[in-house]
Amino acid sequence: MKPLRTRHGIALLALLIAQPILAQGAGSGTPDRLAQTGRTAGRIASQPARDVGARKIDTPPVILKAAAAPYSLKGVRTCAQLNGAIFELTDALGPDYNGATTTRENRAGKLAEAGGKTVVNTIIPFRGLVREISGAAPAERRLNAAIQASFARRGFLRGVATGRGCKLR
Repeated sequence: MKPLRTRHGIALLALLIAQPILAQGAGSGTPDRLAQTGRTAGRIASQPARDVGARKIDTPPVILKAAAAPYSLKGVRTCAQLNGAIFELTDALGPDYNGATTTRENRAGKLAEAGGKTVVNTIIPFRGLVREISGAAPAERRLNAAIQASFARRGFLRGVATGRGCKLR
């Protein structure tokens, strides 16, 4: 039997693996869960293309700017500018941490995701080596460092805004 190595075959495989979560999400009536499942399945299916550098990840400019100078106050003097900068980062990073939030994980969904990743990861032999040679691993490390700097910048800006008595939106 010939292994699935085409982009369509990988996508089909990921969707078949994610099918239990899709069924569970459809029964619960939560469109957010279905959308998240679709994004997860798509991310899993496109992983081999990212591993060999065939698919690049575009980093939002606000994240690149934050990574270049996470603790700079250049261009953010007023409360409105601080709020705007925080909003831009939140738009790129997602919601900020809220200590009162408790998340309940979907165990079936997590198992299906792990299974999907395992199958997709076996498609490329020596995946780690391929990622280093193709440049995908260093690019991912740079992206993760930029995201971490963006989280630090958002926290810094919130602290400055709070210290100045700004009303945060």
